[in-house]
Amino acid sequence: MNYSQVYLEAISHCDPDHFLTSEQIENDLSEMYHRLKLPFGRIEMQTGIQSRGVYDNKMPSDIATQAALNLFETSEIKKEEVDLLIFASVCRDFLEPSTASVVHSQLGLRSDCLSFDLSNACLGMLSAIEIAAHGIESGAYRKVLIVTGENATPLIHNTIETLRNDPSFTRKTIKKYFANFTIGSAGVAMIIGNSENSLAQIKKSQSLSDTSAHKLCQGSGDMNALVMETESEELKERGVALARENWLKFNQENIEWNKFICHQVGIHHREYLYHSLELDQQKDLSSFERYGNTGSAALPITLSLASQNAQFQSGDNIALLGIGSGLHTSMMRLIWN
Repeated sequence: MNYSQVYLEAISHCDPDHFLTSEQIENDLSEMYHRLKLPFGRIEMQTGIQSRGVYDNKMPSDIATQAALNLFETSEIKKEEVDLLIFASVCRDFLEPSTASVVHSQLGLRSDCLSFDLSNACLGMLSAIEIAAHGIESGAYRKVLIVTGENATPLIHNTIETLRNDPSFTRKTIKKYFANFTIGSAGVAMIIGNSENSLAQIKKSQSLSDTSAHKLCQGSGDMNALVMETESEELKERGVALARENWLKFNQENIEWNKFICHQVGIHHREYLYHSLELDQQKDLSSFERYGNTGSAALPITLSLASQNAQFQSGDNIALLGIGSGLHTSMMRLIWN
């Protein structure tokens, strides 16, 4: 889908309260590591993730609200200008009502500002951008606030307790839980609108799905008892294959790309993706080393950090390369102003 009047007007993020190192996690699992003769340092060695964020008793709505408040404080946009709010996180406060309604209340948005949750695993934010772009392009909305608030703390703690308390685990059976230790926490907020006074123009999006792979990564439970099981290798293989197919559709114009931001899984996923798509990894921007895989916040927080650190130049072509369990992939072209 091509867009002519859709812009990224502002973006901001919310850092976690603390950072938990991979070494700390392995120390908590030291008894299991010794029993199974696992090498210490394997989490960071296999993923490149040195730490991941955790929050102290914060709900997803609180994280998303803080990210939005940061956005309003650092931009000239007023909350009264927002026509639509989309909460696009994997984590939610509850199934009903929408977590968006909590964020809407905490921000004090207009009563005629529509709000709803959108759930699409790690692609939630990019999927929300696509929906916002259609609404802006049609003239239905002028400014759309998209937020996410991911809190991996319960998942990490519950996984540690599960592995510590069950001596029947083997080197083989723990594999489906390993990806849980890559997950991190963060919040992101962005304004998608029709004003040329913006950070970047959103020129194009392209999405593709392979839903026969929906069983490869599944999460369940509530905020206090999250569980996730992942077939990591098959998920990587099929996810990157889908991304390559989508890239060939997305990049038919053979754009001269200046920067790439992909989903923040880890070093091996990144290397495999760049090799398969034949992209220059020197143009990659990443955040997983410190933040881990922050779900729907992963790609946009990398964009926010890069913007904050002035890593883009005017005219830069930026490719956002998202992959989410399901399987789904979405790609977007931004031109930095």
